[in-house]
Amino acid sequence: MTTAQVGVVIVGAGPAGLVLGNLLLDRGVDCLILERRDRAAVEGRARAGFLAPHSVRILTENGLAAGLLARGQTHTTCLFRSDQGEFTLDYGKLGLGEPHTVYPQQELVRDLVAEYLRRGGEIRFGAEAEEVTDGRVRMRGGTDVTGRYVAGCDGHRGIGRAALTAHGTRTARWDHGVSWLAVLVAAPPSLSAVGYALHERGFAGHMARTASVTRYYLQCPRGTDPAEWSEDRIWTELATRMRTAEFGPLREGAVLEKTLVDLRSDVLETLGAGRLWLAGDSAGLISPSAAKGANLAILQAESLARALEAALLRGDGTGLARYAGDCLSRIWHAHEFSQWMSTLLHGPDGDDDTACYGRSLQYARLESLRTSRSHQDFFAENYTGI
Repeated sequence: MTTAQVGVVIVGAGPAGLVLGNLLLDRGVDCLILERRDRAAVEGRARAGFLAPHSVRILTENGLAAGLLARGQTHTTCLFRSDQGEFTLDYGKLGLGEPHTVYPQQELVRDLVAEYLRRGGEIRFGAEAEEVTDGRVRMRGGTDVTGRYVAGCDGHRGIGRAALTAHGTRTARWDHGVSWLAVLVAAPPSLSAVGYALHERGFAGHMARTASVTRYYLQCPRGTDPAEWSEDRIWTELATRMRTAEFGPLREGAVLEKTLVDLRSDVLETLGAGRLWLAGDSAGLISPSAAKGANLAILQAESLARALEAALLRGDGTGLARYAGDCLSRIWHAHEFSQWMSTLLHGPDGDDDTACYGRSLQYARLESLRTSRSHQDFFAENYTGI
């Protein structure tokens, strides 16, 4: 059985798919979003929360920012700790002089879902797509959905990427060799800024989410089982790496969630062709070191919406022809800075001469960031922008 054709079938109800759907509806393009998870899972999944200025601009200009403007928190500083002390970098006064807005991704997703439905859009939750071929999306259970175009926004394991790679599209890959234990706790932020701690036991990070919830990261060995980390062990290790004996205690609370994140990156050599185009993690997976993933997704959704509108409503395919090239230049720029951040935050394992050399370079980078205005401007421009 085949459903009626729509202008654009969007696979995936993450930030990329939801922003794309909202922008298409606003431009008069009919679309349908297919999402394999149920609505509660989509709206409750805690992910990123760091929105760059261009993301806030896109959301604001398109009537999608009511929640973040009302409840988001503006951040202009970040803090670094090591055995050489602590310093705060006010990136809001450096480089382009722009801030971040902290707004939990699950709250943004809830906002985007509500607005998409208010605009008359349709989302089919619990609809698992198995394959896409020439504008036709095959669903589990045998039903097909067809569109003049298909937008793959369902992540790096999704059917959109699989369809491209099955036809020979290459993927450039990089494994950072680093894993994080990502911990969400029911506790207010302990620092006034994002905190990065360099320690011989590994990196630790502090990321504010809301007034009562904070995200922490702990570098850990690849393959670590989160179940092995009790609450006492988590707080003890955070205290050690965040150097609370020197800089003051952390605000503790119950652990709400703990997951393992392997820092890996990849980029497809092209983001689509013909009737299939990708955005978000489908197009390229980026490590969380510099908080670029959701921001790239929103930027790509805006570009793809503009290109699809021109193709569907005016018969102008030049935007789609340029889409991949325009996005890939930004994607690689973001990956370059994410790689730079990863080498800054993570030192090599071991205590041999090679590891000693690597850690010394790591701390030399940190000292340069503390003392060099040109390095600070580089950091500020790339930290907030793409």
